[in-house]
Amino acid sequence: MDAYLFEWGNLLLRWLHVITAIAWIGTSFHFVLTDDRLYRPTDRDQLDRGVDGESWAVHGGGFYHFNKYRVAPKTLPAHLHWSYWEAYSTWLSGFALLTVLYFFNASSFLVDPRVHAWSSAAAIAGALAYLVVGWIVYDGICRLVGRDAAGNVGGDRKVGVLVFLYVCVAAWIACHLFAGRAAFLLTGAMLATMMSANVAMVIIPGQRKVVAALRAGETPDPNHGRRGKQRSVHNTYVTLPVIVAMLSNHYGWLTQVRWNWLALILLMGAGAVIRLFFVLRHKGPSRWELLPIPLVLIAVTAWLARPAPAVEPAALAPPTFAQVQDIVATRCVVCHNAQVANKNVRLDSAEAIVSHARDIEQQAVILKIMPMNNATGITDAERATLGRWVASGGSR
Repeated sequence: MDAYLFEWGNLLLRWLHVITAIAWIGTSFHFVLTDDRLYRPTDRDQLDRGVDGESWAVHGGGFYHFNKYRVAPKTLPAHLHWSYWEAYSTWLSGFALLTVLYFFNASSFLVDPRVHAWSSAAAIAGALAYLVVGWIVYDGICRLVGRDAAGNVGGDRKVGVLVFLYVCVAAWIACHLFAGRAAFLLTGAMLATMMSANVAMVIIPGQRKVVAALRAGETPDPNHGRRGKQRSVHNTYVTLPVIVAMLSNHYGWLTQVRWNWLALILLMGAGAVIRLFFVLRHKGPSRWELLPIPLVLIAVTAWLARPAPAVEPAALAPPTFAQVQDIVATRCVVCHNAQVANKNVRLDSAEAIVSHARDIEQQAVILKIMPMNNATGITDAERATLGRWVASGGSR
């Protein structure tokens, strides 16, 4: 029953995380689209009111008119909508999911002795440090390098290059310290932490200072707006790399390849270029020449993760059930038995093995997720044997 309740907690946390992430990313994409589709108003009344850009849209049977002021309207409205709960809720639900899935099961999910042999406690501390240091380095780059000669916020190109290089180094470090699946997830979580911290520690505080100055009749520091815009732009380019890092950790054939850190970097790079394509498309004609870049990056990733040649010829006769049962008993039953039935799956009887034939094929042969971090040392030849058994009908 405890395992059953744990799985429900897993499902509900994952659902909450996806809901809040959709709300956050959707809001971000909407404002980026609106900002990039602004036109200088021609109406004199609009200009006199300080409107610097306007955009008309039609949606759901209605017309919408968006205005962006050069600084702010002459009189601030009493009620302002602040977009921040989506970011905080996404990070908090994601961290809770990380804790439940990875920290509570660190010996299986975080630690892979073949990658780096350390204790569960050390791995958890390392994972937390990885998230914190990622934000510190990123924020330091933005503050130290992201300024022009006059000390104003700028230098986006230099910031972008340095942040990209740091992410590459961080991905390499993660893949040499943590189990492959955890390394992909943690790298995505590190980027998501940067995004959430941008909102919590830069964008919202800066906006509050601007609003406070305007309500007091003072001229706000323009760097608050520039810095908020800079971090917001960073966030929009990071969204797709974060999503692909989170999704790809479910595919053992990708996270366990020799060059997994490079595969992760290439996929995240493809995501960033795809996002760039859409941002530029908002501003003008579609930049179709950009699309071959992510396609090439994905193709190279596919080549890196390609399966090794089959150890056994496919023409071999189907294995006997005794061979299959021996493999399952050696590699799987340690975590799927009467005492420890992970995912509520038992494989300690012939009937159970046959009933879970498709699950075995999916998890151990196709996705190569199981055994977790290959803790029991299953070989490619054994995976192929299981696959041939399922292909032959998966019976006794």
